[in-house]
Amino acid sequence: MSMNLTVSGRRDVATGVIELVLRRDDGQALAVWAPGAHIDFIVGPGVVRQYSLCGSPADRAHYRIAVLREEAGRGGSVAIHADAHIGSSFEVAGPRNNFALEPADSYLFIAGGIGITPIIPMVSAAVASDADWRLLYGGRQRTSMAYAEELEQLGPRVSIRPQDVDGLLDLDAVLSRCVAGTLIYCCGPEPLLAAVEDRCERRQLMSSLRLERFQARQPVVGGVDTDFEVELGSTGQVLSVPADRSILDVLRDYGIDVMSSCEEGVCGSCEIPVCSGIPDHRDSILTDEEREAGDRMMVCVSRSRSARLCLDVKPGEPR
Repeated sequence: MSMNLTVSGRRDVATGVIELVLRRDDGQALAVWAPGAHIDFIVGPGVVRQYSLCGSPADRAHYRIAVLREEAGRGGSVAIHADAHIGSSFEVAGPRNNFALEPADSYLFIAGGIGITPIIPMVSAAVASDADWRLLYGGRQRTSMAYAEELEQLGPRVSIRPQDVDGLLDLDAVLSRCVAGTLIYCCGPEPLLAAVEDRCERRQLMSSLRLERFQARQPVVGGVDTDFEVELGSTGQVLSVPADRSILDVLRDYGIDVMSSCEEGVCGSCEIPVCSGIPDHRDSILTDEEREAGDRMMVCVSRSRSARLCLDVKPGEPR
C-alpha cells in the first residue's frame, strides 16, 4: 500500500547527497519500521527507487532518507534532487526490510559511501542494547561521506576512512579482531561487498555476514535459459515462460499486476510465494538458507529448475 508524503525538511549532508524528511499531511503516525528497512519512493510514472530509512524508528512522525545524486544512473536520483523541495509531495510505499538487524552481543558494521544509510539506525540500536560494536566507514573523499561528523561523535568505536587520505579499507585487520558470535553487517558499492565476502569466506565467517546490495551481483556465466511453465495457484491457469522472457514479463502480459522496481533482483519488490516447483534463484537478496527453502522468489530475474512452478498469485490482484 502506498501513500502520499510531504517533504518537511531538506539539507545537504555531503557532496552530492541530500537528506529528505518526509511526513504525512494528516499528522497521523507512520508505519512502524526497524533498522535496515527501506521505502519505495515513486519518483514518477514507472520510476521507483528504494531508499534506506536512516532516522530513528522511535520517530513515528517522520521518515528520513538520504539520496545520492547519480549522474550515470537511470535518472531517479537526479529527478529527486531537482524536484524534492519543502512542501513537495511524493507517493511512497513500504517500509519493507530485506536487511534486518538480528540480535547479537557483538556487531561489526562496514559501510561504503551511501551504504552508510541503513547502518546508522543499526548503530543506534547496538548502542541502545549495550552490545559491543564497531563501525568502519569508507568513502572516496571526506566531503562525500554523509553523516561522518555525526558518527564521529560516537567516539573511538567509529573509524572514518576516506580513500584519498587513508587508502582502501583494511578489511583484514578489522575482521581479524572479530570475536565469536559477532554479526557482520555490510552495505556499499559492489567492489566493497565482494571484498568483504572474499575475506569472510577465507576466515570461515560467511554464516555471520549480512549484506545489502544496491546493484545486482554478477551473474554466473554458463548454462542456457530454457522455457518453462508457471501455474497460478489460485486458478490453475498455466502460463508459458519463453527462454528470452522473465516471469514478471509474462505475468504482466496476462494482466497480473506484480509490484516491481529495480528488475535486477536487488530491491525485493517482486517477491512472490512459491507453492511447488524448484526456483532457479538469481536475485541478490535471499540467503543460502532462504534459497534452499524454495518457498519464495523474485520473479524479475529468477527462473525455474523444474518444468513447472506453481506461484501464489491471482489474476488481477496487485502484488
